[in-house]
Amino acid sequence: MFNFEKLRKSLRLVLFYGNNWTSLIGGAITSASAIVLVGFWVVSFFGRGGSSNPYLGILFDVFLPGLFIFGLILIPIGIWLRRRQLKALGQIPSVYPQINLKDPVFRRGIEIVIVATAINFVIVGTASYRTVSYMDSANFCGQSCHVMAPQWAAYQVSPHSHVACVECHIGAGFSAAVQAKVNGTKQLTEVTLGNYPRPILAPLSVLRPARATCEACHSPTRFVGEKLLVKSNFADDEQNTESQTVLVLHLGGEDSLSRLSGIHGVHLNHMEYIATSGDRSTIPWVQRENSDGSETVFASSALNGAMPQGERRTMDCIDCHNRASHTFYTPEEAINRAMADGSISTELPFVHKEGLELLKATYANQDDARAKIPAQLVAFYQTSNPAVLTTKTALVKAAGDELATLYSQNVFPDMKVTWGTHPNNIGHMSYPGCFRCHDGDHVSKAGKAITQDCANCHNLLAVEEAKPKVLSDLGL
Repeated sequence: MFNFEKLRKSLRLVLFYGNNWTSLIGGAITSASAIVLVGFWVVSFFGRGGSSNPYLGILFDVFLPGLFIFGLILIPIGIWLRRRQLKALGQIPSVYPQINLKDPVFRRGIEIVIVATAINFVIVGTASYRTVSYMDSANFCGQSCHVMAPQWAAYQVSPHSHVACVECHIGAGFSAAVQAKVNGTKQLTEVTLGNYPRPILAPLSVLRPARATCEACHSPTRFVGEKLLVKSNFADDEQNTESQTVLVLHLGGEDSLSRLSGIHGVHLNHMEYIATSGDRSTIPWVQRENSDGSETVFASSALNGAMPQGERRTMDCIDCHNRASHTFYTPEEAINRAMADGSISTELPFVHKEGLELLKATYANQDDARAKIPAQLVAFYQTSNPAVLTTKTALVKAAGDELATLYSQNVFPDMKVTWGTHPNNIGHMSYPGCFRCHDGDHVSKAGKAITQDCANCHNLLAVEEAKPKVLSDLGL
């Protein structure tokens, strides 16, 4: 049976000691933040659209829930402090004020307290869930902290822009969440004190393995086979002459008969290497598992037979696809891609040459670049070919805006991120990439070097040709 006398005694103690400014302020904070939170949730649930400002999420999903809980904590703190004060003064009463449950006013007050307590439990639970959910959102990761602007810009235009950051960077489970929040607290401290690294480089040593990230969607046993790749390049002449390189990539994989072939089949889970640089750009030692179970070691001549000191790991997806969600282009790649898809018109004379110079120029910050790049492109045509501004006004404006966009997606002066800061290991044209191992200098004890035969990875069907015949033969 419920003990009403015990409840009455407890309430008398709480009401007596709770009559202090600390507890009253705590109750006021809790009530005020609760009303604002509930109002925001109602508007969010029934409203349409809403602001995408990330700082609203910080306010309503992080700060206000914390303020609500802070108010709740103040209430028992105030009670404890008042009791300690009265005890020190010897003023603790022998008999506490009586509570008469028959008094309708008092009874109504008790009912309100009970209902409010139940509501507070709901609010705390909902607020906690929303806080964790918001902190796991891509919006929080990319926009709440300005130092992540480079990663956020690249992520938005990547093939993985629909995949939440936490899917790759944190993972599931309590321990992963706790580790992420501890690391996040460290990063918050660094940002607050202004001693965060510039640029922010990927912490390769703590990245989750591909089997826990990439392979959640991309099966390593899938046979991809061949893939046609067409790359366009534009010259610096007046006509921006286009040439194209056409190649067939031998991606391969594991076929239905469990046979391994191509780039994926040969490398995945069959190679170990030691990197002696933190960014894994220097790989002097490679060990390959052969089909018969034996192993072959290929070592750089610089080692002189010694075993290098460094990280030893099994090669997986991210060793080549290291910029899968955060790709930064060279200025040449950026402008060629934009001209190939028509964002920058090839009808504008010398736009490739001038655009490349504008992209490579130095600007104080992104706002400076957004203002100067379009203006300087206009100034170029005013000086060299004024008729272009009359006949192709819209194209000049579109080209200037696109050049400014390309710059703002790849260069962040405040974070010391410029062209080439974040190398991409896919291929070998702009960065070492494949040539980290396929350089002809990694040789086995038997004197056999890791192959440099281009045909092992791709067949070149056309190399920088204008209107390659192979494309017309394929109907492209």
